[in-house]
Amino acid sequence: MYKNLFFLVIILNFTSIAAQTVYSTDYESQADVTVYVVDYESQCDLKVYKVDYESQAGNNDGTWFFVEYESQADKKIYFVDYESQADLKIFFVDYESQAGWRENAKKHLMY
Repeated sequence: MYKNLFFLVIILNFTSIAAQTVYSTDYESQADVTVYVVDYESQCDLKVYKVDYESQAGNNDGTWFFVEYESQADKKIYFVDYESQADLKIFFVDYESQAGWRENAKKHLMY
């Protein structure tokens, strides 16, 4: 009984680690990463697809679920007004299959 409960707890912990949940902060100082949304896919570091449910969010693969509360998020981001202010440039895609990193050098920002 306890052995099964132990494995269940471990599985649930790994499941929550895998989700790429994101919270958009009101102030830059509250964010882990500053983000700029570019106009063209060729300009981005990461192609992002917004999923409808938290269970659909990926593990740093560009599928993001935006949470309502900061405490629910894996990463806190702040959208900046200028590209030069950003740690990460993203482009929102229309299909989940399009999501992913174009520039692996910045992948560590979302871990």
